[in-house]
Amino acid sequence: MLAFWLEAAEGTDRHDSAAKVEALIERDPEALLVAELDGELVGTLIAGWDGWRAHLYRLAVHPAHRRKGIATTLLKAAEERFAAFGAFRADAMVLHDNVLAHHAWAAAGYTRQPEWGRWVKPLRA
Repeated sequence: MLAFWLEAAEGTDRHDSAAKVEALIERDPEALLVAELDGELVGTLIAGWDGWRAHLYRLAVHPAHRRKGIATTLLKAAEERFAAFGAFRADAMVLHDNVLAHHAWAAAGYTRQPEWGRWVKPLRA
């Protein structure tokens, strides 16, 4: 998974580890959506639900398999998951500089909210 994200996720700057992926799967095994073709990992999406909000992270499709509907399929599965929880809206974390992703999210019906900004505080150095 980590190697896939390094190749397929644009501009990743996260401090990933196998332990964090395992913790996600242990906490909510249905949150990590995976697309495979002929046994090969070709796409991912994390569809996190915290009991109140629906959050989308790590929409990534292998460059050799883009424009084949993989992201659309992953998003549909995430949105169905959220609908089952009663969510009324999903939000996606998308890097400002990842213009390629902006087109994909817009095509899927998502819009950028200019009135909101993300505030962060590192918890560890």
